[in-house]
Amino acid sequence: MTDDLNSTASFSCQKFKCSARGILLPFGLEACMSIQLRAVLYFIFLLYLFLGIAIVADIFMSSIETITSRKRKIRYPDPTENDKYLTVEVRIWNDTVANLTLMALGSSSPEILLSIIEIIGNRFEAGELGPGTIVGSAAYNLLMICAICISAIKAPEARRIKLYSVFMVTSFFGFFAYIWMFIVLSIVSKDVVDLWEAVITFLMFPLVVIIAFLAEKNFYASKKIDMEEEEQTLILTPPEHDENGSPRSFRKDELLQFLRDLGQTTNLSLEDKAQLFAAKLSETMHRSRMQYRIQGSRMLTGGKSLFLNLPDKLQEIYSEVSQRDILADRKASWTLKSIDEDHHSDLNEQYPTIEFSTTTYAVLECEQKVVLKIKRWGAIDADIRFSYGVLEREQRVTIEVVRYGFTNSVIHFRLDTIDGTATAGEDYVKLSEEFKMERGQQEKRITIHVIDDNQWEPDETFFVKLSLPEGEETRAKLGSKTIALVTIINDDEPGFIEFEESITLVKESIGKAEIKLVRSNGADGRVSVHYRTKDIDAVATKDYEPAQSEIIFEHGEISKIIAISIMNDLEAEKDESFAVELYDPTGGAQLGKHIKTVVTIINDDDYKTMANRMASLVQVDMDKLSVTKTSWGQQFRDAMNVNGGDLETAKFGHYIGHALAFFWKVLFALVPPTAIAGGWLTFFVSLLFIALLTAIVGDVAAIFGCLVGLKDSITAISFVALGTSLPDTFASMIAAKNSKTADDAIGNVTGSNSVNVFLGLGLPWLIAASYWESKNLPFTVKAGDLSFSVLVFSVCCILSMSVLILRRYFSVFGKAELGGPVIPKYVCSIFFIFLWIGYLTLSGLQAYGHIKWQS
Repeated sequence: MTDDLNSTASFSCQKFKCSARGILLPFGLEACMSIQLRAVLYFIFLLYLFLGIAIVADIFMSSIETITSRKRKIRYPDPTENDKYLTVEVRIWNDTVANLTLMALGSSSPEILLSIIEIIGNRFEAGELGPGTIVGSAAYNLLMICAICISAIKAPEARRIKLYSVFMVTSFFGFFAYIWMFIVLSIVSKDVVDLWEAVITFLMFPLVVIIAFLAEKNFYASKKIDMEEEEQTLILTPPEHDENGSPRSFRKDELLQFLRDLGQTTNLSLEDKAQLFAAKLSETMHRSRMQYRIQGSRMLTGGKSLFLNLPDKLQEIYSEVSQRDILADRKASWTLKSIDEDHHSDLNEQYPTIEFSTTTYAVLECEQKVVLKIKRWGAIDADIRFSYGVLEREQRVTIEVVRYGFTNSVIHFRLDTIDGTATAGEDYVKLSEEFKMERGQQEKRITIHVIDDNQWEPDETFFVKLSLPEGEETRAKLGSKTIALVTIINDDEPGFIEFEESITLVKESIGKAEIKLVRSNGADGRVSVHYRTKDIDAVATKDYEPAQSEIIFEHGEISKIIAISIMNDLEAEKDESFAVELYDPTGGAQLGKHIKTVVTIINDDDYKTMANRMASLVQVDMDKLSVTKTSWGQQFRDAMNVNGGDLETAKFGHYIGHALAFFWKVLFALVPPTAIAGGWLTFFVSLLFIALLTAIVGDVAAIFGCLVGLKDSITAISFVALGTSLPDTFASMIAAKNSKTADDAIGNVTGSNSVNVFLGLGLPWLIAASYWESKNLPFTVKAGDLSFSVLVFSVCCILSMSVLILRRYFSVFGKAELGGPVIPKYVCSIFFIFLWIGYLTLSGLQAYGHIKWQS
């Protein structure tokens, strides 16, 4: 009797449930485990495998970024000097081609490889897991990622797709790809994929790449391509090089300006200043879709961020400086550079240029005042710049938009207000409208209403953004001044007068030190203040020209400049300082916090040495953000340390992610560094690792679905699709928040969806169809659940794409695919989420026979 029980137990352990579902799994150790325990273990293992795929995909995407960022040198004539040439580097890979080939392969490699491995593992017979994952992933990408990105942007900011023609091409193919699946499986040759159908499916992959590339180059546009404009997109400003001849990722004049600003802000070490400048560069630098995808993976795994994170003490300073200097940063690029660009572009461009007449406006509570200052730059039309003061009780400020160049056409433009410290609805009336200039009209004045709340408040600000509606880019161009700052000034008080900065840093050869005085929290009446210089280390008449005088602020004036001459004696001297102090205010004005500023005169050689040293430190900080790894040692150090070794900025989440991902990080540190063979060796080795993990994922998903009673088609469109798409979710969310356009957030979703079908099904279908053709047998692919899922997804695709198109052209949505007003953006996100839930629900009901469907 006992022997019979033992034999029964042995038999049941050998023939355990779902033991024949996998190619590599299950393990024999689980033979006698309960079904519930096995299901839990397989689910945890599935999640852990998704984590591993995310990490190796990070490496895979790093190799793609290294490959596609390769540049070649070109020479072109120096526009300033005859018989001289400038050498610059341009990217070899076109962005659209890179996004639809290597980038799409990188983000979709698990789905594509799962489909290929499944069909080969099934002895060239079609399965449900691979195709189902491709359709489910497409639904999640289009519906859930778009839903998250629409609502991720803080209102009322918005993001529009820039390369809209490319987006429309990939959107069409992203929809047609799944209709093509339905046609092949259910109409042309039911439940059979012929060889010619497989060939066409596969060839559509290069076809969509070619058509999208032509769309980017305006091949289908009615006007001819402007070859001069096309050339200008390739010709970049020659990069500056350090003392070793290596190109820098920034220009030294930007660094010097930032160094002066920080020197006036706080006493920081040179290393701290370098970190702050690197953080600024990190925020503004152009990032590819690959970099956002890598950052998405690293957010999950506690890896080193591609965005420079500052220690808490520096982050506070950086936030304060950014808040205070938000306009100053723009002015730095609008001064000589913008004037020079206007001079050249206005003489040569075919289209008129529109921009704000000035970038600063002040709304006062007293009388209206307009100060007009005209400057002429060469042969260009007069550049008119205004500063305004307007009665708050008159409740308006007038913004002026001017047009340069040809005036023989009607042009349209948009104005949108953006909150600063002032809030729409409380301090001013929000503006978000489209306007037009008639033929012959050179300027347009638009009034923004200010709300008089009859109470004293400190000065508040908001911004006005100038943009062109869709399609207007062919008739007009934006100038350099597209953001205007409006300050609502309390004019019931004379105000406080103080220096803008307590420390001023100048070079000995500067000629004149310009020190700014500001009048805040009041601008009522004519007031004045006296100032005088005082020696510290510097000696009056020897190092600087002493000064003692009175500065008068007219009614409504909020800033003045004190100019003090600096003596350049050409002698090597250490840094010297003198003070400028304020005293004896009149007219009811009071002195503010900074009544004294220290002017430090720096020897030019010392200044250059300090700047060069800081430039080297900044470049080191920027190099740390590179995805290119130079050695195995570097890879293992990054893999074995939290946040890549940057413990100072590591958060609690970094430690959790690092602990969970430690095994995978160390394992995949064995992949060759991206610096070897231009990234191609990393590409193929990491692809091999992805294929291996994907094969295991296929087994685990199939067995898990079997254990809990899920059909493969439902497991594929839910658990597997969600797991493989999670890094893309984080990547798109980061891109939506940090990129200036919506291209990197959702512009590539439709392209990836089409590549999923044309490559992810086209290639395995081609392999299997060729195999069965050699045996004179048909390649059978049961439409069944797949055709219904494809049909439901196609309906969801039409609805979601319609919403995205409506969002672009209707002002209620902010005329942009992402962001916009609060309520409309959340309504759109909820609608997309309901579409995804509906897709899963209908597919599940059909798979289990609750919806009758006959393909």
